[in-house]
Amino acid sequence: MAGGIDVESAAVSTPQESTPLLGDAAGSSATNQNQDSRQALFDFLEAKTYMGRIYEYFIIALILVNVVAFILSSLFVEQYNPVDWAARDGGICGDTCDSIWFGNYDDNKLEFLGIGSTSVLEIFTVAVFSVEYVLRLYTADLEDAKYSGAIGRLRYIPSFFSVVDLASTVPFYIDAFVLPNTDLAASSFLRMFRLLRMMRVEGRYDTALTMVDDVYAAQKGILGTAMFVGFTTWMTVSSLMYLVERRSLDMIYCGASPDYCGDADNIDTSLCTIDYWGVTNCTNAGCPATDEYPEPCYNLFQSIPMASYYTLLNLFGEFPLVDQHTVGGMIVGTLTAVVAVAFFALPAGIIGNGFEDEIEKRRANDDDGSPIVERGGITEGYEGSPDTLKGRLYNFLHAMVSPGAAGFDNFINVLVVGTAATFMLDTLVSLPRATHIICDTFELLAVMIFTAEYVLRVYSASEDPKYQGVGGKIKYMTNFLPMVDLLSFLPFWIEICYTGQIITPYSDSSSMGSNLVKSLRLLRILRFEKYTHAFTSFDDVVSRNVDVLAVTGFTALLLWVFFGAFLYFTERDNPDKEMSSNYNTIPNSMWVTLLNLAGESPLCQYSVWGKIATGILGLFATGIFGIPIGILGAGFEEVVEEENEDNAEELERSAPSASQQSLMGSEIEQQAYKFVNGLAGEVSKLFEKGIYLLIFVAVAIGVWQTVDGHENDFSEVELFAVIVFTAEYLIRFIGVGADPQFAPGRNAITSRLRFIFSFYSIVDLLAIVPYYITLALPGSIVNEYDEYLRMLRILRLIKLDKYVPSITLIDDVIRLKFNALRVAFYAAVTLWILFASLIYVFEHGDKANAIDPVPDYGCDDECTMSNRFRDFFDSMVYTGIHLTGDYPIITYNWPSRVVNFFMVICAVGVVSIPSGLIAAGFVDIVQSKAKARRAQRQGGSPGIAAGGQVGDDWYEQAYRELEGVDPPPSRFGPTIDKWQNNVNEFLNGKEDASGNTQYTTMSKISRAFIFTIIILNVAAVLAESIPSVDAKIGNEPGNLFDVFEALSVFVFACEYIARLFSAPKNREALYSTAVYATTFFGIVDFLSTAPWFIEQILIASFYIQKDDDNARIFRIFRIFRILQLEDFIIAFSKLDNVFRASKDVLKATGLMALIIWVGCGALFYIFEENNPNWRSCDESIPPHDLSPDQPGCYDFATTAECNAFYDGMCEQHVFTNMPNSLYLTAVFLGGEWGVVDFTWPGRLVCLFLCVVGIGLYAIPVGALFDSFGAVLGMGGDDEEDEEEGGEES
Repeated sequence: MAGGIDVESAAVSTPQESTPLLGDAAGSSATNQNQDSRQALFDFLEAKTYMGRIYEYFIIALILVNVVAFILSSLFVEQYNPVDWAARDGGICGDTCDSIWFGNYDDNKLEFLGIGSTSVLEIFTVAVFSVEYVLRLYTADLEDAKYSGAIGRLRYIPSFFSVVDLASTVPFYIDAFVLPNTDLAASSFLRMFRLLRMMRVEGRYDTALTMVDDVYAAQKGILGTAMFVGFTTWMTVSSLMYLVERRSLDMIYCGASPDYCGDADNIDTSLCTIDYWGVTNCTNAGCPATDEYPEPCYNLFQSIPMASYYTLLNLFGEFPLVDQHTVGGMIVGTLTAVVAVAFFALPAGIIGNGFEDEIEKRRANDDDGSPIVERGGITEGYEGSPDTLKGRLYNFLHAMVSPGAAGFDNFINVLVVGTAATFMLDTLVSLPRATHIICDTFELLAVMIFTAEYVLRVYSASEDPKYQGVGGKIKYMTNFLPMVDLLSFLPFWIEICYTGQIITPYSDSSSMGSNLVKSLRLLRILRFEKYTHAFTSFDDVVSRNVDVLAVTGFTALLLWVFFGAFLYFTERDNPDKEMSSNYNTIPNSMWVTLLNLAGESPLCQYSVWGKIATGILGLFATGIFGIPIGILGAGFEEVVEEENEDNAEELERSAPSASQQSLMGSEIEQQAYKFVNGLAGEVSKLFEKGIYLLIFVAVAIGVWQTVDGHENDFSEVELFAVIVFTAEYLIRFIGVGADPQFAPGRNAITSRLRFIFSFYSIVDLLAIVPYYITLALPGSIVNEYDEYLRMLRILRLIKLDKYVPSITLIDDVIRLKFNALRVAFYAAVTLWILFASLIYVFEHGDKANAIDPVPDYGCDDECTMSNRFRDFFDSMVYTGIHLTGDYPIITYNWPSRVVNFFMVICAVGVVSIPSGLIAAGFVDIVQSKAKARRAQRQGGSPGIAAGGQVGDDWYEQAYRELEGVDPPPSRFGPTIDKWQNNVNEFLNGKEDASGNTQYTTMSKISRAFIFTIIILNVAAVLAESIPSVDAKIGNEPGNLFDVFEALSVFVFACEYIARLFSAPKNREALYSTAVYATTFFGIVDFLSTAPWFIEQILIASFYIQKDDDNARIFRIFRIFRILQLEDFIIAFSKLDNVFRASKDVLKATGLMALIIWVGCGALFYIFEENNPNWRSCDESIPPHDLSPDQPGCYDFATTAECNAFYDGMCEQHVFTNMPNSLYLTAVFLGGEWGVVDFTWPGRLVCLFLCVVGIGLYAIPVGALFDSFGAVLGMGGDDEEDEEEGGEES
């Protein structure tokens, strides 16, 4: 098979050339003989013969050897990897090694050839590939008749596999014979393309390529729209980031500064200045400009093009500069993390959904409908003979039908949990030595029991018909669970035999091998697999998706190696030492590239080519790389849900009942109850809405008052809010006698007592009582904790759950998804524990990789990774973060990198399943409640009007009603009426009989002109933001930018006036000028010129100067003219439809997301406000006390105390106030952990977010994404609802 064509049938059914390429004068018999030999050669090359298959295996091995040699060769380039073992002289690979395998140096043992740097492997490989290429060219016509003859051979040369073959050999010939004395990194890089030759032997690539075609064909109609949305979002956010950060001194970057500036980390950028154009001057900081280095330090956001790269990373969900943003940058960053990421993800989402749909279609065609079969295990229902010892043991240990079998099984389970706990405790250095001895003694006893149990299980397994005889025992021993049992105790006995020690108490100097053996105890938790069948179904996941996994997995490998090699060549000479150190070898480069492909951007100061490569990685390659990972995760989730059905009764139970309960109590109690619940008329409804608003105001004030210097701002508003909340509480207290939740079956006292101790009552009291205590006890101990008591005001957000249930739905969700959650949580927790133990084992002794000081962990100088991974519990935190898919830490040693590789490939998708199930459960519950409410209100589903779409409102309904209706005549007479019609047809075209819009030639030219002007305006804004361009062109009156702007404003203003004039004839404007002016298109057209006129008015009024920073803001607003492209591609004008389509889910889950965001932000602020890990002090202040009179930087409990003693010389970098904490928490909830060295209370909040918080927070964004896609035509759940509604209506 080659290129998707059956060669054997093609050779029969298609014409073949009758003469060889070079001709032959012999007769027909010779020609036939030659043709037969050519066919045999072709079959050999296509691996259709026995020897051909052997040759194919040889080529595969040769390709792999070449790729491995290419990767390893970078380890032995002294210039970039100056370590002793890699040295050319005295290292492990000298000249002979280089001559055979790598060819790094042109003066190695092959210097006599005079063809530059090469190796024996390289020469041999090129010879084999060259001969093969000539033979493939010779037999090309047998692959396809279109390659017949000389012209056909020329047509073959640019074909895909021909180009791959040439890329594998031509660089060698260029290096050797054309440019032998040059060092071409590009030609070395092209050797990596030999890996592409593997595609020849992977026949499933034909299927993959056709799948790509199918996905494109299915999604091309909306892909352009989604790309417009993504690009517009990118440019808009980039412009906003440029506006708020272009003057920030914290964003000045000196990492690539020349040597005369000294250590880049020691340059004080607060001494730098930024001029009007945006050029940075750091002369005062000791880094002046020179002719060679005109700007050695520069602001990372000095232009929109520069800002666009860092914004692109933000839109990927990555914030590598998270702790350097200004307040404005934090606001833009928060909006980006909360909203913009979803819109930017539309193109990738469309492609991903397309692949998922195609995979599902093909699986549906291939699926035989057979259930999942668990492999291994005993014969179900079989019992052994009670008359033999083996039979009795079988019944006790395997069949578990003997008395006491269940108890023994529970005893073993307790031992499993106990040994896991002892391993974890054994890693705590702070525990007494006696405790470690007790742990090891318990481990010894447990291992003895596990060993005896294993022996007896193997002995008695042969009682089962499946495992009789020696072969049967071996078959049993190689099943999953017996292998787990064996691996969990065998290394223990091996270590005892090797060391001669039975008790090996933990110590800081314990060997990695000893700790690894101890960590293998944790494999025993896989014993619980027999209750869940989680991991034993994994082979079914792989077998179901083997074809797609093979192709996408190999594609992911190609991308990984390709981009890893490419970034090695682009970044190994990066002047930033951090960057070059991470790309000094291809293995190091592939480690960082693996994280890039997983959606991470831990580094960001790339060269131009590096930025282009990482941008492509984020935009396209991550989606492709994520397909096999997503397939494994989704397949695992599918298996879990198939085996563990949802509790459908929960949906029915969660739906609101249509029955109404009659109110109890006295008249006053009934009126009070109705009033606070919005049931007593318009006044009560206004009061209820006022409570909503006041809750948000009170929370916002509480957040603002954490900022230094603003502690007492808005205190009058806060007093008013407390009074109102107090009044509300008292009214609720009075109305308890009529409340169906508390009154039935109770008297006035017991019902009120039940109310006082109810959840919402406690929330109310915690929110208002501390305020009265502070007033009643001024100067008391309460004032010392006033800042934290104020945080209790945030609990008022939970009160909103009373009106829009969200948090209270959690128990419903758990009941709905309990069966699947039980299995998924077991799988997730098991993987979490196992990977955490491995990372701990390998990083506990890592003293080579340096990190910033972590005084809270006992290290304030020359800290290493071992200070982060002091014990298993530390490792659990960082591993939990990694399992969310984020890698804020990348300085791992190589064993840990291997573990992390498997975490990225296998575990991340599986661990995300519980949060995914919870999210799906919330959506199901909310939608079920919403449908039930609609049915109660309207006596059935309202459905969707004929021809309507999900999210439609009054505009769409009015537009449909105007179908076939002519526009009304103008009140200004027939002449104006005619002009309006002509202008409308010129601007908007005219529909023909088939419904297609037709434009005149002049109209097409006009539209093309407007389109060009819009694009040029965007380009002009980008160019004008570049300091060098703006300084050269934009500094004189009447310059190019000003002239073009005036022209653009004139054109856009004329178009706007024309559209206003013709709106009474435009059905899109509902035949109304007012409708056009107040809907999306009219507003966008108005805003395209309004900023320019406002700017001119302000300049003429001397409020601003033409050349000051305020005028620049108006010029940047031109970027929003990109929204005028909406006239060509419909997207953003449907935003209101999107919100309506997802309003039910948004209200409930949006409130929950808000509570999680603000609540966790408050907890982070409380716990981390004074974390010494993020505190820095002036160099004159020692880390710790030198004397009682001179305490150190980290000796103070709070940063405020440090500043009080050292007068403002101490600084806390993050979590300094609630706004800063909310910004960081928004970033965390987007899956990006910009900071990770928390205190233990902060770690617990972090783990909560990792386990469920991020998944719950993502629901409203996901709902918006789905609704946006449904409104644009992507399909999904909303369309299904639409179909159901249409049927019911």
